[in-house]
Amino acid sequence: MPRQAVLIDGKALAKSVTDAVADVAARFTAAQGRQPGLAVVLVGEDPASQVYVRSKGKMAARCGFHSVTIRQSADLSQTDLLAVVDRLNNDSTIDGILVQLPLPTHIDADAVLSAIDPGKDVDGFHPINAGRLASGDVDNPLLPCTPAGIMHMIRTIHGKDLSGLNAVVLGRSTIVGRPISHLLLAANATVTVAHSRTKNIEALAHTADILVAAVGRPQMVGRSWIKPGATVIDVGINRIEDQNLGTSQLVGDVNFDEAMDVAGAVTPVPKGVGPMTIAMLMANTLKAAEARVKREAVPA
Repeated sequence: MPRQAVLIDGKALAKSVTDAVADVAARFTAAQGRQPGLAVVLVGEDPASQVYVRSKGKMAARCGFHSVTIRQSADLSQTDLLAVVDRLNNDSTIDGILVQLPLPTHIDADAVLSAIDPGKDVDGFHPINAGRLASGDVDNPLLPCTPAGIMHMIRTIHGKDLSGLNAVVLGRSTIVGRPISHLLLAANATVTVAHSRTKNIEALAHTADILVAAVGRPQMVGRSWIKPGATVIDVGINRIEDQNLGTSQLVGDVNFDEAMDVAGAVTPVPKGVGPMTIAMLMANTLKAAEARVKREAVPA
């Protein structure tokens, strides 16, 4: 069967977002006499986290931001990390704070994320921002970056109003699964969240007009999971080893080749959701800077 799916180019879409951010950021800097500021905190030596942090720093510089990366050793105490967050909360040059996850196991990540000023929470993980989204406030500027990027990709295929479309989200994490379900609901889709305890999950996935896979299992979603013509968003990033060749490759939660044969549109891995996540982080930082200007302009 010839391939029929449209490839959703996350790298190209991300560039369109960051180009727009850079343009607005330049005007912001001219008007305010300062750049939008982003601080990224990295604790430990996790290789994947280091790659992500470098990518975020480079993109922040391209967008014309004041960018700071604070690297701390893996044995940093939770008290000391909270002190770093408090200092950034009170730093007038910083509009957005991101604490790179995962954190070392001796640190309570929830406590650290909750300590970030909600107005500077550009990851969208603070309980106040998460609660706003769960209550239907999608106009809150600081939405979680990956779900916001996913919605941007879906809208390139279906537009803003998803009325009449069935969406199935595979995975219920607080980082992707739950927030993307709220965003899909706000766009009028009929949403089902499936997870490890869901019965007949393959058959359920096959009903989806929009299928979001965020489970962390390499190539789990194959041809039989996908409704012909569906839009498939692959959030997974998994490294698999080829024992015969001694090499490895990055794959998603979706079998890409099979999806391309049956779906209507598919995101690749890599160069799919990943670039969009970083792009939406830049957009959030700019929005946080603009919102802060408005707050500070209101008389006490």
